[in-house]
Amino acid sequence: MNLRSRSKVSAEVNMSSMTDLVFLLLIFFILASTLVTSSALDIILPKSGAQTVKKKNITLTVNEDLEFDLNGTIISYDQVESKLKAAASQLASDEEPVIVLRADQSIPTGETVRILDIGYRNNMRMIIATDPN
Repeated sequence: MNLRSRSKVSAEVNMSSMTDLVFLLLIFFILASTLVTSSALDIILPKSGAQTVKKKNITLTVNEDLEFDLNGTIISYDQVESKLKAAASQLASDEEPVIVLRADQSIPTGETVRILDIGYRNNMRMIIATDPN
């Protein structure tokens, strides 16, 4: 007499759906992390209730150590004017280029004015970036 059950319950767990889920999450976080814009220099922007600019052409970042970053490239102060002119001339648009100055809140006002003067001398429109309140 055969007393064994004919239907056996499998003790295996199918992990294919779990690996699919893990890969989908991995792809999501990789894509989401590339959409976050960050500059090469770590700065703290001053607070303001001003309106944000929708169109950014050229970004110049200055940190507390007076290191300059133009669109992701570290440059010295001596190169700022020539690199800004070159970046402005490369833009093929009918309107004048907008230079967004991202200056750390701890740098002296004189340094910020010195950079704004470069834009004024070269007829470039410069705005100062701030964090919302």
